[in-house]
Amino acid sequence: MLPKKNRIDKKTLDLVFKKGKFIVSSSLTFKFIILNGGRKVSFVAPKSVANLAVMRNRLRRRGYSVLERFIERFPAGLLGVFIFRKYQDDTLILQNEIKNILNKIN
Repeated sequence: MLPKKNRIDKKTLDLVFKKGKFIVSSSLTFKFIILNGGRKVSFVAPKSVANLAVMRNRLRRRGYSVLERFIERFPAGLLGVFIFRKYQDDTLILQNEIKNILNKIN
């Protein structure tokens, strides 16, 4: 799991949603802004994707486990949120989508 220091808090999440740019893929949307400081990235699983909280938490945990491998490749000062567009339980597909989004940012 990604350490707490690399995840976004609620106040910063609101800022990213208001002022951020976005990149869309088939099962993820990445909303981000670049400011000074360290990299912070979080996952959001809306209720429209999975009705049960257990399923939403599972999606977020899978996302964080995949993101651990790529957090150092994100630009410095990036604040971003991955939003699930559909239920994607396969970690290989999540890994490929995060790689594609990362290539679009850099």
